[in-house]
Amino acid sequence: MTPFRLGTRGSDLARWQANTVAAAVRHASGRDCELVVITTTGDRLTEVSVSTVGGKRMFVKEIEQALTRGDIDLAVHSAKDMPADLPDGLTIAAVLPRADPRDAVVLSVGATPAPDLSMLELVAAQGRAPRIGSGSVRRVAQLRRLLPTAQFHLVRGNVGTRLRKLDDGGYDLLILAAAGLKRLGFADRISATIDVAACVPAPGQGIIAIETRADDQETLVALAPVNDPAASAALTAERAVVRALGGSCQVPIGAFADTRDNRLHLRAVVASLDGSQILRREASHPLASAHALGAAVAEGLLEDGAGPMLQAAQDSAAQDTGDGRQETGAT
Repeated sequence: MTPFRLGTRGSDLARWQANTVAAAVRHASGRDCELVVITTTGDRLTEVSVSTVGGKRMFVKEIEQALTRGDIDLAVHSAKDMPADLPDGLTIAAVLPRADPRDAVVLSVGATPAPDLSMLELVAAQGRAPRIGSGSVRRVAQLRRLLPTAQFHLVRGNVGTRLRKLDDGGYDLLILAAAGLKRLGFADRISATIDVAACVPAPGQGIIAIETRADDQETLVALAPVNDPAASAALTAERAVVRALGGSCQVPIGAFADTRDNRLHLRAVVASLDGSQILRREASHPLASAHALGAAVAEGLLEDGAGPMLQAAQDSAAQDTGDGRQETGAT
């Protein structure tokens, strides 16, 4: 059988994800996958803020264009990199089982390990005003309240690049997604993990999504056995929150759903950029009502006053763009 053409970015993490999907597809359908590496705008612009050059779409645009043209049959993404709205004619056909969704604290390679310390204790041990590198306004907004004296610095680059910047003394510690570190063999660099209640993850964090054309029945049928129902329901609910709020990587939104007693439990957060205001909502629905769950939680956040906070964050991002600022940040 002709191999599926699988579109992916070229980073180590993207290739790991693509190879993992290829193996799953081969096991489920007997079809091989031929990797097609596509350079995205996000790969080319490594030292500018995501918010100044189009948000999350910069990491998927060229891949989705290739998918729409028929140059590839399917595309693999980190689900948290995908905008809430997909281009017409494209769909998320399957997702793999979710990896660790938490954020992780990473100390420099020469730091003394402290496995028994909590995240707060670990950060406090770095001094009164530790320099924390993070590529996410969501993380920074939530952690500012827990770590009011810390100095947060937005940082871009792949996992290896960020670790090198840390080890070279650019920061006292980094906050990164635990899933990416583990997938790339850096689990031993994780000094502590942050509970999802303390820092609600990005929607889709830890989930690998497979996107294809909605009318490509052959590919849809081949991908159906690959799909993990629990992770799919969680992603549907989390993306519904972002879609209902009209959010993007420019605004601090966290959403995380997990299955409890055959029901889907969702917690979500909206924060001001400086972390001075944080709104939280939680709810549970049957697994089959994942989208309705996300929409209901988002509606609750809007009732609590999320609208003005989101608008302020979007206005700030627009001002950054107008000023031509080039912060080193990413979601």
